[in-house]
Amino acid sequence: ESSLHLPAPKHVMVYSYNFRSSLRWSSVKVDRGLVLYTVHFKTRAFNQWDEMNCTRITQTQCSFPWSLKERSWTIILRVRAELGQVTSDWVETDPFVAERNTTIGPPKVNSVAESSDSLLISVTPPFGSEAGDFFWYHVSYWENATSATRKEIETRNTLFKLSNLKESTLYCFRIQVELITYSSQLLGLQSIPKCNRTTVS
Repeated sequence: ESSLHLPAPKHVMVYSYNFRSSLRWSSVKVDRGLVLYTVHFKTRAFNQWDEMNCTRITQTQCSFPWSLKERSWTIILRVRAELGQVTSDWVETDPFVAERNTTIGPPKVNSVAESSDSLLISVTPPFGSEAGDFFWYHVSYWENATSATRKEIETRNTLFKLSNLKESTLYCFRIQVELITYSSQLLGLQSIPKCNRTTVS
């Protein structure tokens, strides 16, 4: 048996935000030499390990290539450490499915137009949707003085109005996106609250 044994990478995780995905792990420490890493992937449909664009790399992360952009695929990845001729054991991830396992960020608020009884809000979705997908925007809003009583609206529009507001009053709102695809629903992160004051009539 070789006296050299290379420890396997730890904390191997897929990170995925707005369908941009990467495999990350913590570095393997050795006394001498530069540890390199190799990543493979396989899909449930085609059960054979394949090279990713990360072979003998120094970084401790590997972005998914364009060929793995299909959101409904079940993907398994593995990574190992290499030092010269010595390699560690492979470490496999749990199965990853982007449309179930990605984190969706909040929408971007482009503008808020104030009037005496309403706020007109324009937003941009966190990413472009694919054919057949659509976004629901879940909006909760409240008078800043009485944050206990919140009201909710839901809309598919990127331009919408919070109506029947009191004049010259500060209102706060936060928005959460829900992505609806033909096979799944995925609720995103809430935006940080944004506050605007209605005008005097």
